[in-house]
Amino acid sequence: MSRHPNIVFILTDQQRYDSIAALGFSHVDTPNLDRLVKEGTSFDRTYVTSPSCSPSRASLFTGTYPHTNGVFRNDETWNYSWVSDLNAGGYRCVNVGKMHTWPVEGAFGFHERHVTENKDRAHPNLPFYLDNWDKAIWTRGFEKPSRQTYRHRADYTDCLGSFAWELPEDLHPDVFVPQTACMWLDRYSGKEPFFLQIGIPGPHPPYDPTQRYLDRYEGREMPAPIRDYDLDSQPAPFRALRENHLGDDHDAVVHLKDPTEEQMRRQRAHYFANVTMIDDQVGHIIAALERRGVLEDTIIVFSSDHGDCLNDHGHSQKWNMYEQSVHVPAIFWGPGIPAGRRVSDLVSLMDLGPTILEFAGVEPPEWMEAQSLRPYFAETPPLRRNCVFAEHARDAILTETEFVTMIMVDDWKMVHFVDTDEGQLFDLSSDPGERRNLWDDPGCADRKIELTHRLLNWRIRSDLRTQKFRNALAAG
Repeated sequence: MSRHPNIVFILTDQQRYDSIAALGFSHVDTPNLDRLVKEGTSFDRTYVTSPSCSPSRASLFTGTYPHTNGVFRNDETWNYSWVSDLNAGGYRCVNVGKMHTWPVEGAFGFHERHVTENKDRAHPNLPFYLDNWDKAIWTRGFEKPSRQTYRHRADYTDCLGSFAWELPEDLHPDVFVPQTACMWLDRYSGKEPFFLQIGIPGPHPPYDPTQRYLDRYEGREMPAPIRDYDLDSQPAPFRALRENHLGDDHDAVVHLKDPTEEQMRRQRAHYFANVTMIDDQVGHIIAALERRGVLEDTIIVFSSDHGDCLNDHGHSQKWNMYEQSVHVPAIFWGPGIPAGRRVSDLVSLMDLGPTILEFAGVEPPEWMEAQSLRPYFAETPPLRRNCVFAEHARDAILTETEFVTMIMVDDWKMVHFVDTDEGQLFDLSSDPGERRNLWDDPGCADRKIELTHRLLNWRIRSDLRTQKFRNALAAG
């Protein structure tokens, strides 16, 4: 390359790890993502820093944990984004789709923002705003599908949030956003390197692919949810989280206490059909880069902000620390990226930030807690992370705990609550489905103490490392 590469960062919403065929999951059709895996490098143990939208994304775009940047819920103000550093480094910075920033359309370092947010915002407690997608649907003379419209269906309470999209396909948000990005690639006349962040709203619920994608999953066997567990072994805040979902149709998902096998198969078919719909759009983005003549000079990064339980462990969506919520795909493809490399080390989603900065020739701030993954693209792998963390607090849905933290060391996962003696401890090497909670197992007492000490040491070192970040924010 004669100059710094263009960078296209595709970030989906709520896409769990087992949603790409090339990663070993043949129940889903993803030929374009398969290409990125086979021709690029996949980080197979990537964990989010928080299992909900804005906290995860604020962490990703600052390189700091929620307890440092202060974003624990979707309506808390962002104070910094490393996109500003790319901007200062000479990149044209463009966001198309979802970032879930607050304020919704704040600049945060972008030269252009063409915002489309959550699929369903039809709730009186949510802040009101009209995004580009709202305006496009209104201009075409349609009413936007949401929990308000789906509630009129006779089968609404039986669908687990799964519906066929009935408006024109080009108005589906998972088509509208990528096609807007393709339009930008076709029309922008600048010659400087660009950073194009494409925030695809799906497969976040409602699970609403168009019928032609659903037809591809008709009768297909889906992986069964993890149901052979003891619900009473879950800590009280997670039991309350389940009750919250049973009592409220968040994002048009009427969660059921005991759904049938067919209801769950149908929900998963809709979810994975939505992923296939997104995969097709990834192909269109690649084609647009090729039309522009820049594909060979472009790095594509693909990941998601968190996953979705889809009834695993009896839960809807996320807000917990189960693998289905916190484990996501992460792929790099393009010049300088080894083909077919699969990395099994623990990685944090926020590590994508300094990696992107370094590819752009921009030095990451020294206070970042995220670690660049760029050494993984060389012949000698770097010193690996020995643990990853996730946390959540002050949430409007996970209401029965002040603060919950996950720590993973190798194959051991501990979930700690600040306000209860209950918790979770799993050995994923022998129990990958997280069916046996070892929190109260006397034989694991030393392991629990060890992980608690690591948690304490991490929080202390985190405060020390990020002092300059907090000082810079305080100085304005």
